[in-house]
Amino acid sequence: MGRTATGAARRCPRCGSAHTVSDGRAKGRRRWVCHGCGRSFGPTTGTAVAGLHTEVAEVARTLLVLLRRGSFRATEEVTGHKQETVRRWLLRAAAHAEALTAVLVQELHLSAVEVDEFWSFVARKKGARRRSAARPPTPQPPPPPASAGAA
Repeated sequence: MGRTATGAARRCPRCGSAHTVSDGRAKGRRRWVCHGCGRSFGPTTGTAVAGLHTEVAEVARTLLVLLRRGSFRATEEVTGHKQETVRRWLLRAAAHAEALTAVLVQELHLSAVEVDEFWSFVARKKGARRRSAARPPTPQPPPPPASAGAA
């Protein structure tokens, strides 16, 4: 009844089963059901953009602006997305590095140098955030000893 097996083209991200069938659309996005585990999933399930309300192309464009501009503030000015949002997208991208590298090379036609520059930038931004958050408070110098003759 309109449901066709997709074969190996669409594997279940949860159990890896190839026994999936089309399950129509939800909110304009294609859905599939796995006969192995019974879960339904969409095209972005298990990716860096799963659950985002922003279009994938917009996230990719924003991260590319961040790469080329070099700062969150400049990216916010150009794209209109808040710095906190862009930072969250960057951390999600870092968590899915291998898959994102393939997308950067194939779909955005970036050179190997640009991809390497992107990941160096991610590591630098991630490290700066961790260092500032994990820094212990600056120790205060001990108070001067009370003089013996003042009593």
